[in-house]
Amino acid sequence: MDSVHSTRVFVKDVKRVIVKVGTAVVSRADGRLALGRLGALCEQIQELNSEGYEVILVTSGAVGVGRQRLRYRRLVHSSFADLQKPQVELDGKACAAVGQNGLMALYDTLFSQLDVTSAQLLVTDNDFRDPEFRKQLSETVKSLLALKVIPIFNENDAVSTRRAPYEDASGIFWDNDSLAALLALELKADLLVLLSDVEGLYSGPPSDPHSKLIHTYIKEKYEGVITFGDKSRVGRGGMTAKVKAAIYAASAGIPVVITSGFAANNIIKVLQGKQVGTLFHRDAQKWDPLGEIGARQMAVAARESSRQLQAMSTEDRRKILLDVADALEANEKLISVENEADVAAAQQAGYEKSLIARLALKAGKISSLANSIRVLADMEEPIGHVLKRTEIADGLILEKTSSPLGVLLIASLAIRSGNGLLLKGGKEARQSNAILHKILAFPILLALIGLVTSREEIPDLLKLDDVIDLVIPRGSNKLVSQIKESTKIPVLGHADGICHVYVDNSANMDMAKKIVLDAKTDYPAACNAMETLLVHKEFVQNGWLNELIVELQIKGVTIYGGPKASSLLSIPKAQSFHHEYCSLACAVEIVDDVYAAIDHIHRHGSAHTDSIITEDHEVAEIFLRQVDSAAVFHNASTRFCDGARFGLGAEVGISTSRIHARGPVGVEGLLTTRWIARGSGQVVDGDKGVVYTHKDLALLA
Repeated sequence: MDSVHSTRVFVKDVKRVIVKVGTAVVSRADGRLALGRLGALCEQIQELNSEGYEVILVTSGAVGVGRQRLRYRRLVHSSFADLQKPQVELDGKACAAVGQNGLMALYDTLFSQLDVTSAQLLVTDNDFRDPEFRKQLSETVKSLLALKVIPIFNENDAVSTRRAPYEDASGIFWDNDSLAALLALELKADLLVLLSDVEGLYSGPPSDPHSKLIHTYIKEKYEGVITFGDKSRVGRGGMTAKVKAAIYAASAGIPVVITSGFAANNIIKVLQGKQVGTLFHRDAQKWDPLGEIGARQMAVAARESSRQLQAMSTEDRRKILLDVADALEANEKLISVENEADVAAAQQAGYEKSLIARLALKAGKISSLANSIRVLADMEEPIGHVLKRTEIADGLILEKTSSPLGVLLIASLAIRSGNGLLLKGGKEARQSNAILHKILAFPILLALIGLVTSREEIPDLLKLDDVIDLVIPRGSNKLVSQIKESTKIPVLGHADGICHVYVDNSANMDMAKKIVLDAKTDYPAACNAMETLLVHKEFVQNGWLNELIVELQIKGVTIYGGPKASSLLSIPKAQSFHHEYCSLACAVEIVDDVYAAIDHIHRHGSAHTDSIITEDHEVAEIFLRQVDSAAVFHNASTRFCDGARFGLGAEVGISTSRIHARGPVGVEGLLTTRWIARGSGQVVDGDKGVVYTHKDLALLA
């Protein structure tokens, strides 16, 4: 039960389950029984039965099975002349009588193969008018369940007196969906599962590509706005009947899940607390008082709020940032409490130390963050900044201006740059993210910054290339790679932080030692920490490399060697140079010169941050010009590659992409450009009446 979804925690108390299987699940498209699906259904029920669940089955399909059999019998007994006449539709009650016998025989055979006994109970709506019948029904079912027998209910359509489903207002139930809901109440079930031929309830017809699966039904949000598709191809009800039955049972306190009977093990997944299908629950509105906001609605709201933010004055946007900084400092204790809870949960769950290190908010972190936000607030206005002015022709002036990108899937930077923002934090930081989002709940920011709380929403968000403009993933190599493969939206970020420090033979040895220790031990979990140390071969001969390795080991660093270093220094061999340790560990290799170091970096690095330590300025320039990384340093620690340290105020990450922003991404990295032309009636007219001047103009103060 470790992976129980937050809306499905009630399943731990479920013992008695009613499963309703529809005609579309029981039968194939040609009307014959779907033996494979029925077999899989019986196997799930047998497994639940053996685990101690009390399972009651409500099945449809008798009329469909009987109709298929009677059509065959009529065909066998018809003459050629009979077949030329118009065919009269078979009597539905006769079909029910024939089909019920065959359907139950099949269930009995399948359950017998699994060493399970089943029992048939046929009912009509009139039966439930009799209090004695209802009492006896409960007692019979109780006895069957005590013997681990599976009761199988179906409406006795062969003798039902109801005139027509949904037209006879005197009916107590109208189909097997409403029968299942009624039985759930009568038999005091803990859960009702309605199996369908689709995954659950959608926001529109399932065949419509714009329709989205609704994971939790909230009556106030969806009632009257959902468009249903076609009625069931073979049964009486379809999704409309299932939703009515689900609302009826849920309002009486019995949770209901509508899910696919075609997918493998969906009943078991429901009882494991997986978020499959659509849940109907009496308390759904309490879980989400604003209703479920879908991925698209959240992204559209962020875009609209972004446009409102852009229309604000510079001073108004600045005031919002200052208010955010003040709110963070005022709530520092509350944030720390929630973060400590996340850290404790992560430690208990056995997360890696490097992840826990990144998760923990160290002392002074909130104050540092607030100060960075104030630096942002005091920066020059980034939006609408004229970058270039050109006279296209006499009286036609073109300006290139800075403009927000739009909606980012990654807040202070978003506010400063006028972008909308959708945040999705890791599950290990759930409480920290929630309290930070709550603190930032200023009116303009409510829609501007959307908090994505469920991993299941991510695939939907990654499809919204029409309303989301940029994805900025922060996490593991696997996460970043998966996102890049799953979306058409541009992705800004880096998969690895394989940072190198190369110590050249002309390096000041004291300086080199100081920089290497800082690059590795200042914050080992950071993406700009040194992961590979490259050392000129002369330092092996004079013994200085041994001294440096001892210094690193004293600081607790585990050393792994490349092919040369491991053999010359007798240290464990590194499994791979392309490895981000994110801890007190690093690789060491010996190189012949700066060109060998550059070649190593290009073969094994991630184009993040690389540094050379040398007193030879010619060698330094070779390194700075030729190393193709986002940040390249001379005589400085790789740990300086940071937005705040660069004076950007803050950063959303470090990009190793070669398109758009590269390196630490601050406000400027979240801006694009647009063109504004001011004319006086010019037309192209085949370029006959235009004299192009293309004259660069001075920027206006």
